[in-house]
Amino acid sequence: MTETYDHYITKHIRHIYCQRLISPILYLLLLAALWLVFPLYEILFPQPMENPGSLEKYGSSHASYVELRLTDLYFTGYANTVFGQTNGYFYYTFWEDQCVIVLLAPDTCEEGIPHIESVDIRGRVLKGNGAYDALLDSLAQDLNWTTEGILEKVNGYFISEPAFGLSANRLLAAVYIVTGAYALVRLLCYLLYACVPACCPACRKLRLFGKPSALLSQAETELATLPQLTTEDMFITEHFFIALSRYGVALVPIEEMIWIYKYSTLKKIFWYHFNISYTLHINASRHFYIQCPKNEKSDIDGIIDYLSEANHDILVGFSEENRLKVRSMQHYRLSLHLAKIIVKFQKLRRK
Repeated sequence: MTETYDHYITKHIRHIYCQRLISPILYLLLLAALWLVFPLYEILFPQPMENPGSLEKYGSSHASYVELRLTDLYFTGYANTVFGQTNGYFYYTFWEDQCVIVLLAPDTCEEGIPHIESVDIRGRVLKGNGAYDALLDSLAQDLNWTTEGILEKVNGYFISEPAFGLSANRLLAAVYIVTGAYALVRLLCYLLYACVPACCPACRKLRLFGKPSALLSQAETELATLPQLTTEDMFITEHFFIALSRYGVALVPIEEMIWIYKYSTLKKIFWYHFNISYTLHINASRHFYIQCPKNEKSDIDGIIDYLSEANHDILVGFSEENRLKVRSMQHYRLSLHLAKIIVKFQKLRRK
């Protein structure tokens, strides 16, 4: 049964980009799950604490990130250390006849100045931990109070500026937003390419030789009506070389080709040698270049033989001589193109 190639290129493009939709969709779903599980919104947009009231209501992880203005802060004389490094200084202030302990970052309190009239911070409301309990015990001894007595005056929760992790949160937010935006852009691009195949990168590259949609339509028609040569994923029509593989799509007008060659790669793991794979390299005018990896030697040899017969100006085989010829041809055409631009610019100036 003869295989039909009606709209074969378009179908292949849509198939590729529909498959590529999976990874950005899964990543966006992962980001959505992280948004629900972790307090990412609260980290990015901490809730203002204008009337603190009871700190207990801010104890949950999704409500503990706050921003507020503190007034009349007094240094307790104690600092908090982590692995021998001071990461904050304990201050106290009064809210509604209640003493509240605040752990300020060293930069905020200038390494423990005695009194701070007013300061704006972002912090986390935390339940008393080991360091907090040690602080209360020390304060009780300084004031000749009992620990139970000081607990009646001091809130069981405290506000920690270092725990907000401003630098870490900024980095987390940047990674979250940048990677999420990238995944969303890729998702939208893949959707566009699947819906409008002429907009995909392989087709857009054809604008070097004409209108991409018209060239794609011409290649589709030629492949559907009378393909000249076909392999598993490479095709030759009257005017085009077409490669359709799981790696992507390539369309090249045969008359624009200037150099073709194959390159072999020996696959091996440690000392064990696997099969040899071949890659077809095609250079066309206007610095157009593609490669078709992981093909059979017989398929590539047949493609090269046919293309060299279809266009006798094509250089065949990799050699230093051919490389220098192609380089000089590309530079000559670039210089010619620049010369045309200069001539047009001079004509416009004369007008």
